[in-house]
Amino acid sequence: MNPLADAGPADPRTVRLADWLLAAATAVAVLAGTARLGGRLDLAGALPLALWLGLLLLARRRWPLAVLLLSAQAVIVFRTSALTDTGWLWPASAAYATLAAADRPGRPGLPWAAGLGLAELAFAAAWETTVDGAGAREALGSLGTEALWLAALLATATAYRNRLRWRAELDERLLRTAREREAETGRRIAEARLDIARELHDVVGHTLTVVGLQLRVAAEALDDSPEQARAAVATAQAVRTEALRDLRSLVHVLRAPGDAVREPAAGVPEVAALVDRMRSPELDIRFEAVGDLAAVPAPLSLAVHRIVQEALTNTVRHAGAARAEVTVRCAGGRVEVTVTDDGRSAPATSPPTGHGVRGMGERVRALGGAFSAGPHDAGHGWVVRAAIPVPGFRA
Repeated sequence: MNPLADAGPADPRTVRLADWLLAAATAVAVLAGTARLGGRLDLAGALPLALWLGLLLLARRRWPLAVLLLSAQAVIVFRTSALTDTGWLWPASAAYATLAAADRPGRPGLPWAAGLGLAELAFAAAWETTVDGAGAREALGSLGTEALWLAALLATATAYRNRLRWRAELDERLLRTAREREAETGRRIAEARLDIARELHDVVGHTLTVVGLQLRVAAEALDDSPEQARAAVATAQAVRTEALRDLRSLVHVLRAPGDAVREPAAGVPEVAALVDRMRSPELDIRFEAVGDLAAVPAPLSLAVHRIVQEALTNTVRHAGAARAEVTVRCAGGRVEVTVTDDGRSAPATSPPTGHGVRGMGERVRALGGAFSAGPHDAGHGWVVRAAIPVPGFRA
């Protein structure tokens, strides 16, 4: 394929029609040029040459060099046989332009077109001065015009080829940019879906666990301690209200992804209230905070809150623990979170499973931190550890 071929429509029937039209135009142009220059329009000379040069162009897309060689040979044969008396180069103009435009690395076309043109001009000069007996001035005037025509023709074909290559490279860059943009959009959508899935899992799981825990406390204390029962019900209602607020925020993200999203209010400063809600007669939780918790940035603060929330939710739902400890330390340019319990633990050879543990790890790693969850070193209980760097934070 060559640039002139690539410039046409992709429909094979349209391409073939364009080739036939070019062949017909070349035949007419050869006859018209011969008449304009005062040459003979013989049925045995100019007409068959015009038809032959036109028909050769039907193969120009596949064999541009062969088409030019045959075209130049036909012109020379007809001229030296006295069948025609005008033109050495211009009758094969379309063949020269096709080969020059087909130039590409590994398959040069322009050097061949220029070389064949110069060779044909040299032969024409020798023929006219020695055989036809033309003077040097007459030969120079005739062949100089054709040399200028060849130079202009090759320059135009080269410019056209370069323009097609530039357009092809531009289209390729635009396509690559569009694909990269599409891939980036897909990646962001996947990350957003993952974030929403984590939030939904943490909010719903924590809410159901705490509400169930407080309702059990209320049911057990309803007869003996109505005040304790009312306090448990109030805590359940508060957790429900907070969960509804977080769910509205998630729904807002789904309905209007382009708008600014309000981050849930939960963060490191609310960890103490979270621990209070999770306490029960069956589970004693101790909380220790070290450093300035209010100085932790919002995205990291939310991640710390969710880690503690999910770790304690797993303790209540799965561990059967009687005691748990939560430590949040803000120091040394990072925030460290540790949640331990004395409940049941999986064997050390069993990796942590479930959306909750995986979600905690994803949150921490997304912020450039380190996360681990597994059996306690002492052989009983479970421990969750997270360390997240805070750029510019040296408390």
